[in-house]
Amino acid sequence: MVQTSDFIEMKMPAKPEYVGVVRLTVSGVANRLGYTYDDIEDIKIAVAEACTNVVNHAYEDGEKDAFMRVTCGVYDNRLELMVADKGGDTDVDAFKNGKGPIKKDQPIEELKEGGLGLFLIETLMDKVEISGDSGVVIVMTKFLQRDGVGHNDSGISTEAPKQ
Repeated sequence: MVQTSDFIEMKMPAKPEYVGVVRLTVSGVANRLGYTYDDIEDIKIAVAEACTNVVNHAYEDGEKDAFMRVTCGVYDNRLELMVADKGGDTDVDAFKNGKGPIKKDQPIEELKEGGLGLFLIETLMDKVEISGDSGVVIVMTKFLQRDGVGHNDSGISTEAPKQ
């Protein structure tokens, strides 16, 4: 079966006031596809976190060509969102390793402020891929849940057929 898709692309200035525009657009796309309210909220939070990372970390203050590119791949069974910047060389491994609360018994005062966004993105989305040479690219996938059937990373049903 050939899977058809639509592709939506936005290029926005890497400024805080445009994060809401991206959230609203992605929310509309997800709603059109039939995602639940909770899934749409998860998608909105994840894309906002990815965009906020670009706004806060990708570019030097006042950089002339500071922008973020956001794309939506619309498929029958999933939505693939990509947030990318051209902020220069980034150590992607260090970026990935710095995410989230490191130890559950660590006092809250010792937790780093940075990295929680990526931890949140990975918690809310079904699949997250990060890469980058001259900037960072985050690809986030949320599978469309129909009839209560879940999917794994490859899009294969995780539930056995009912007898």
